[in-house]
Amino acid sequence: MRRILAVDDDKDILDILRYILEDSGYEVDTLSDGHFLFEKIKAHTPDLILLDIMLGNLDGRELCKEVKTKLETHEIPVILISASHNITGSGEQKGAPDAFLAKPFDINELLDTIKGQLAA
Repeated sequence: MRRILAVDDDKDILDILRYILEDSGYEVDTLSDGHFLFEKIKAHTPDLILLDIMLGNLDGRELCKEVKTKLETHEIPVILISASHNITGSGEQKGAPDAFLAKPFDINELLDTIKGQLAA
């Protein structure tokens, strides 16, 4: 079973993501504080990370860049999600996310994007 780590400071979003993803056959870990991202990755290496851009006092784009540039984690696909930002050219530069989804996202688009990234 593929493991997805969902990181968002909104617990309601995390609950919805957990429900959707578990219902689709994924194992789901959630994290509401980006400060513990690398501890969580080390404890339970995810196959994919869903990462919100606005994480309280943290910027998900910076966390994404760290994930994508560290030797231990650079191969984990990262999908950035945001209600207030838009990302263009994802995947083209070092540290860029593999994909981006705007909130509110369509459930089918979410699942298709995850499936595509896991298959890549």
